[in-house]
Amino acid sequence: MILASFIVILIIFLGVGLASARQATGERKDYYIAGQTVSPWLAGLSAVATNNSGYLFIGVIGYGYATGLSAIWLMFGWIVGDFIGSTFIHRKLRTATGVTNEASFASVLSRWHGDDFAIWRRMAAVIMVVLLIVYGAAQITAGAKALEGVFEGFDWRIGAIGSAVIILAYSIAGGIRASIWTDAIQSVCMLGALFTLFFVGVSWAGGLGSMFEQLSTMDNGTYLNLLPESDELLMTGALGIGLFVLGWLFAGFSVVGQPHIMVRFMALDDDRNMQRTRAWYYGFFVVFYILAAGLSLLARVYMPDAANIDVELALPRMAEGLLPDILVGLILAGIFAATMSTADSVVLSCSAAITHDLVPQRLEHPWMLKAATGSVTLLALALALMDSQSVFSLVIIAWSALAAAFAPLLTLYALNRRVSEPTAIFLMLLGIGITLVWRFGLGWQGGVYEGFPGILIPIIIGWIMSRPATRTELKQSPVDAATD
Repeated sequence: MILASFIVILIIFLGVGLASARQATGERKDYYIAGQTVSPWLAGLSAVATNNSGYLFIGVIGYGYATGLSAIWLMFGWIVGDFIGSTFIHRKLRTATGVTNEASFASVLSRWHGDDFAIWRRMAAVIMVVLLIVYGAAQITAGAKALEGVFEGFDWRIGAIGSAVIILAYSIAGGIRASIWTDAIQSVCMLGALFTLFFVGVSWAGGLGSMFEQLSTMDNGTYLNLLPESDELLMTGALGIGLFVLGWLFAGFSVVGQPHIMVRFMALDDDRNMQRTRAWYYGFFVVFYILAAGLSLLARVYMPDAANIDVELALPRMAEGLLPDILVGLILAGIFAATMSTADSVVLSCSAAITHDLVPQRLEHPWMLKAATGSVTLLALALALMDSQSVFSLVIIAWSALAAAFAPLLTLYALNRRVSEPTAIFLMLLGIGITLVWRFGLGWQGGVYEGFPGILIPIIIGWIMSRPATRTELKQSPVDAATD
């Protein structure tokens, strides 16, 4: 029954994606940004599904299970940091997409002020292709291994191949529109899965009061401490806690540097609808994270022996024990949906980087666009099937490296600063370099998220090396004129 309900939900996802092909025109802007015709509610739900990948079901719940109530700072920082970035960046990016007539994230940034940063664009495309393929491979593997954790004797590679086939089928058929449509229904599925398990879990625990009473005795009575333990901080005291929280704020702000998420806002039908889009996005975002935080605490009550538990499988294990088979299938579909909604977005963003930014001559024919998508999907699947630990160590840094590469330049643009192409290249490489050194050279990522210095330092240096756009330039700039 678990497998049957899981398969039925996957068939629904596939059907929705394939149905979107009826509106497809095959042109590059339709394939990569849906002709900028996406309604606010679809854009918002798609963005939140893409953002809340397997990281929500596995990473956030596992982190909360292990660290306790102090994990709330992750939720607070991520949402607030993301929100801050959206207040002055999202609408300008949507406007720039329209006035530059570009369909890829790197191309829009390279032509923001009317110039063509061709060298920067190709370097950015290389960075995207490498990091996004690895990111996509990890998402395919995460969903497949969740199945292995529930179905005894199940070969996770079968799940990985099945996931790739489904993604490939609807992505080639409908492009970004198929991804957005399936993201919307996946958001509903994910929310339903979290709600169901949360309320059943609270009932099993004897209510919220009983749940917190049991949690209060764990980890020598420190599990419900609101502030993180000193060994989680780069330094002790108020400064250490402040840096810890500030780091998570920058983790949320890092969303503006993720091409596969920002393309949802680029595809919006009208930049004047950005406020409505953000309402859908943050409304679902807050509910998702509250439920994830609650489930992480419930998981600790259900499985108190943290030393002998694979925290990455906390959610499916709890679902197996508390829910009937048909609802366990819903939970598995929610986890699978979370990974697929990110994997398909990554594949299409990577495909756009290849066909529009990397190759010397742009590829415009529909079959070329679809061939690129197919090639990227197969490459991501091949990496996933290798099950190489070196690949997954790179995934840890992919989010931070993408943010450090693109968030500083996009921030400067949104603040009406003008930079030269050499400066843009320098800032991109500087951000990535700082991020790598912070994590692998200094090992400070546990106390302060590496994207904090990787984004902040290039912004400060970029502000010094750039110049403000004059009033005349702002009036002449199609981006600023359209925004005003």
